[in-house]
Amino acid sequence: MDKLLIRGGQRLNGEVLISGAKNAALPELCAALLTAEPVTLTNVPKLQDVSTTLKLLRQMGASAERSEQRDDEVLINAGTVNTTEATYDLVKTMRASILVMGPLLARFGHARVSLPGGCAIGSRPVDQHIKGMQAMGAEIVVEHGYINAVAPLNAAGERRLRGGARITTDMVTVTGTENLLMAAVLAEGETVLENAAQEPEIPDLAEMLIAMGAQIEGHGTHRIRVQGVKALHAPSVGKAIGHCIIPDRIEAGTFLCAVAATGGDVTLKSARADHLDAVIDKLREAGATITSGADWIRVQASGRPKAVSFRTSEYPAFPTDMQAQFMAVNAIAEGTARITETIFENRFMHVNEMIRLGANITVDGHLAVVTGVEKLSSATVMATDLRASASLVIAGLVADGDTTVDRIYHLDRGYDRMEAKLRGIGANIERISK
Repeated sequence: MDKLLIRGGQRLNGEVLISGAKNAALPELCAALLTAEPVTLTNVPKLQDVSTTLKLLRQMGASAERSEQRDDEVLINAGTVNTTEATYDLVKTMRASILVMGPLLARFGHARVSLPGGCAIGSRPVDQHIKGMQAMGAEIVVEHGYINAVAPLNAAGERRLRGGARITTDMVTVTGTENLLMAAVLAEGETVLENAAQEPEIPDLAEMLIAMGAQIEGHGTHRIRVQGVKALHAPSVGKAIGHCIIPDRIEAGTFLCAVAATGGDVTLKSARADHLDAVIDKLREAGATITSGADWIRVQASGRPKAVSFRTSEYPAFPTDMQAQFMAVNAIAEGTARITETIFENRFMHVNEMIRLGANITVDGHLAVVTGVEKLSSATVMATDLRASASLVIAGLVADGDTTVDRIYHLDRGYDRMEAKLRGIGANIERISK
């Protein structure tokens, strides 16, 4: 099992290229199941979760491969799909696998999908997905660890989901919104999704679907209106064939936090500041200087940051996926910060590992109180989930001595060659393979 060895104390300077967004790539790979025509996606990050999704598509009979011409391009042909079952052996490792259910049910009229796995950061039930599909007429039975879904028969004897539904989810759910959106684009009639997620990955998926012939309005708001169409085609915009995935706002935020903690001057290329307003506001409050353009963000920091309190919530508020990384900044900041986690009940599992590095943190339920210390000290720590692993890397970058981060397969699920990018801007970090 690979580890990272980090020799702390180095300022970060230079430029780093931000990869495509994991949380946009995964649903958009699944969206290729909605058409029998070949789909091209560009700016696809090299991540373990992307590799798992490509394996899942191939397992169902689709061809899904990276282009030989460019490593950020993926070619998918779902015209050869021969099974609508997503089996446990792949789905167990990644919660986003549930995103094949909507496209399979919409296009083929039936799906059998294993209940998903993923990071152990708290309860993330799929009941909202099921509730929405049922509102579109699907008959769904959950048994033996699988979701078995069948669309109703229409007047022509075809199994097609029905529009005419106004679906209101009990909570804001990103994957739920994505799954129901993909199901609705081929449903007969109009579907309205209320209480929809507004994260930037939702409009990006919607724009891809619109380029494939879907009729969607309101994406990026709490109400999305979908008029179902008979079939979709390969995405194209103007003369461009395919769809380019937006930059990863969480990767960008992670690098911003790394510079705020270590000090330095780094420009993030292919990054969208407008997707990170809440994070950037808090980093400026911590003392960092941040400037930006249409596709770049520059962060400059010197001295200890100031402690900053925040509360996680749905977009456009402070993202739960940035809570752990910002906690690492607060760990060496001047003052005391209060961090309230409102999304996942188990998302403070990195705290004990930070304490091993000398951080002063106490937790009471959904509240963490972080009193900054002047220096962290090196230790061997263990990643417990994707974003926790990133926070431990940041802590290791500012700790005295050599820090080892174990179980970094979590990191590889969501960060494209993170250690190589950090080395490129001055970090002393290396991957150790057993």
